[in-house]
Amino acid sequence: MDGYFGSYAVVFALLAIGVAIFAGGLLANRLLRPHRPTAEKLTTYECGVDPVGGDWAQSQVRYYVFTYLYVVFAVDAVFLFPWATVFAAPGFGTTTLVEMLVFLGFIALGILYAWRKRVLAWT
Repeated sequence: MDGYFGSYAVVFALLAIGVAIFAGGLLANRLLRPHRPTAEKLTTYECGVDPVGGDWAQSQVRYYVFTYLYVVFAVDAVFLFPWATVFAAPGFGTTTLVEMLVFLGFIALGILYAWRKRVLAWT
């Protein structure tokens, strides 16, 4: 399998093997599992509580805001780790320090804005 298309043949062969193993596992599960449906098993499951009321519920916006803040801090951490490894390299000290301070300044402005709008209050 030499040549340009030979490497693609290996990739497609491995992909086919992976799909076959996955499909075989699903097929084995379907063939070996017990199948005894009851009315209780077919009801909607909501965190261990019997479903009551309609199917529409309003959620609080604050949960989404906390999720966005978590994503901001996660992205911040993703950028801080590589920065810490490059910071010690010769020739990158001052430049990377200024770039990181600008980045952290933008994050601090976003948190300050959220704090001023009272988004961070959990009441």
